[in-house]
Amino acid sequence: MVDERMSVIETSYMSSLSRSLWSLDQKLLHVQMQGILNLPDIIKLRLKVYPDSEIELGELNPNISTLTHSFPLIHESEEVYTLGELTIIASMEDIYKNLKRKVFIILTTQAFKTFFISILILWIFQYLVTRHLGKMAEYAQDLNINALDKPLVLDRADTKFSRSDELSQVTNAINGMRLTLIDDLAKQNENAKEIRKLSLAIDQSPSSVLICDKSWKIEYANNKFSQLTGHELKDIISQHPKSISGLMSSENAQLWDNIQLQVERVGVWQGEIHNTRKNGERFWEQSIITPIKDDSGKPIHYLILGEDISIRKRYEQQLLRQANYDILTGLPNRMLALDRLKLALAQARRDEQLVGLMFLDLDNFKHINDTMGHDNGDSLLIEASRRISSCLRGTSTVARLGGDEFLVILPSLSEPSSAEQVAERILQTFSPPFMLANQEVFVSTSIGIAIYPSDSDNSTTLLQHADAAMYQAKDKGKSAYQRFSPEMNQDSHERLQIESRLRRALELEELELYYQPIVEASTGKLIGAEALIRWNNPVMGLISPDKFIPLAEETGLIIPIGEWVLKTACNDIKSWQEKTGLELTVAVNVSPRQFRDGGFTSTIDKILSESQLSAEYLELEITERLILDNSIETSGIFKHLDDKGIKLSIDDFGTGYSALGYLKSYPFDTLKIDKSFVQDVIESSEDAALVTAIITMAHSLSLKVIAEGVEEAPQLEFLNQHNCDFAQGYYFNRPVPAEDFTIWMNDNIRTTGNEKSNRG
Repeated sequence: MVDERMSVIETSYMSSLSRSLWSLDQKLLHVQMQGILNLPDIIKLRLKVYPDSEIELGELNPNISTLTHSFPLIHESEEVYTLGELTIIASMEDIYKNLKRKVFIILTTQAFKTFFISILILWIFQYLVTRHLGKMAEYAQDLNINALDKPLVLDRADTKFSRSDELSQVTNAINGMRLTLIDDLAKQNENAKEIRKLSLAIDQSPSSVLICDKSWKIEYANNKFSQLTGHELKDIISQHPKSISGLMSSENAQLWDNIQLQVERVGVWQGEIHNTRKNGERFWEQSIITPIKDDSGKPIHYLILGEDISIRKRYEQQLLRQANYDILTGLPNRMLALDRLKLALAQARRDEQLVGLMFLDLDNFKHINDTMGHDNGDSLLIEASRRISSCLRGTSTVARLGGDEFLVILPSLSEPSSAEQVAERILQTFSPPFMLANQEVFVSTSIGIAIYPSDSDNSTTLLQHADAAMYQAKDKGKSAYQRFSPEMNQDSHERLQIESRLRRALELEELELYYQPIVEASTGKLIGAEALIRWNNPVMGLISPDKFIPLAEETGLIIPIGEWVLKTACNDIKSWQEKTGLELTVAVNVSPRQFRDGGFTSTIDKILSESQLSAEYLELEITERLILDNSIETSGIFKHLDDKGIKLSIDDFGTGYSALGYLKSYPFDTLKIDKSFVQDVIESSEDAALVTAIITMAHSLSLKVIAEGVEEAPQLEFLNQHNCDFAQGYYFNRPVPAEDFTIWMNDNIRTTGNEKSNRG
């Protein structure tokens, strides 16, 4: 209140006091200050006039509590002037007296109220609560198993409030205790039945159960334990479990000591124990051992649960073998072979010896697999693994890495030539033919050799070097072995580089189609072109197909590449047909892997539909080794292509098996004579006779004949003399890009007077 009054004085008087002080009107200033001093509780004013005068009104008693408030006196005109400061001192004495009087009155009044209310509350509490509590106490004292028939009932009105208050809750709790006692008496008989049930459950448990005392002496064994081990409880009572498990050797006794120690320290042991039945038969048991503790947490018994896992262990061993051994040949697989290689290198490093590593790859295995089927291919792999193993001594390892690749580890060699001697023996064992489907088949192998530590001191690099040496052996002509040399790293690096860049060649549009014309042999008129793929890489330059097509076959990239070739060739030939009016045909090579792809026929149909090219103007060139695969799938694909009207051609005829019987089995239209025969047709009478025979045989089967590799006029003249239908080769034009082929085609049309024809 005083603070508020001080604020009001400041608000009301500050302006008028400032004007009086500015005008030096001492009389008005004194009147104003006297007016403030007359206000309640204000006892003294002190006006400090700047710079050095002071005016005081009123008197200050030092024994009373005061409150002080000050505010400046300011005059504002063009500038602001602080004229002085007024300090107001107020007395708190009257306020404290009034407060004490009011507090006394309030306390006295409240004391009387509290006294009478307390009396009233005590009486109400005694009537409503205390007498009922006494009755509850008497009822609880008399409550026992012989006086459970009468419930506790209180003498009080039955209202909604009384049915849910605390007295009612306590009453219900006491009556609940009475009912619980009644239920407990009724359930005691049930408890005996439950104990019996638990006993039967343990006795008939599918797991064997042993209960030992705190000294690990057997007290109980269930029926399953007797069935599992053949021991009856009466024969093993008070014995230690290790004495009946066949673990009495010092090593196994130590195992049980460790088990007991872990159970006592950790509280559980779980693991597998190789136990013995009463008849001496060994079996594997999965065991869990835990203590049975009393209320204080001390072990008073030990529980041993067991389960026969012998069958599971056999399955685990089988799975372990499958994980480490090749299912087909029974040889170690890649993972186990690499582990053994690392172990051999570690031992050689310790004993300062050599380790030989041989990488083997069967020559032409893919061809055997494609032509004679996978079953015969598997038989070949099994026999090959047997022949390789027969050349090794006991400490050596032969493993199958996958497909037709094998790895031989030769530990503890005295000199590098020892590995070459083993390679010689292996090559000799592959000299005799393999019998597949009652047919003799000759298969050789190429071997790459790397030696630790001269070629590498770690397993990964050693394996890479042996692999590189193997590819070098294949390049030498197969059926050979090759020691690793540093120069091979460059070849291996180049192969990896080609594979890496080939995977992006389609995406980066680095592939190109070159076209070589196919002409009518007698007139030189253009009747079509063969599409030949080229790879123009910005870094490696123009790469010929023989360098990247085999790699595309291995990696499966031949599928998207082949689709691109078909699509591009069909679009180009359709464009040339529209520009020239000629019914030109485009010939496209199809690889065996591409041919057997599940979506091959649907891809052909889709490309023909999108390019709007008639099927009769597409000719697919098939290799001889593909037609030797006389399978239902192959026959179905040929039938689909023939029904569609697509022409089929046998490429490079005479260089493979030349299975003539298949020429009439499949709907071929054209036969292409390989250029190796055409090139020597003038100089070699044998080649001339062979070409003549091929043309005659093809015409007898109603097949058209295309001669490849025509480079000179005498060759073309010979072909015309023997009625060869079409020719292809450098004599007419080299394979060129589509733009250059367009130029050549226009020149050919002008030169030969080629008009729109209807070639059947």
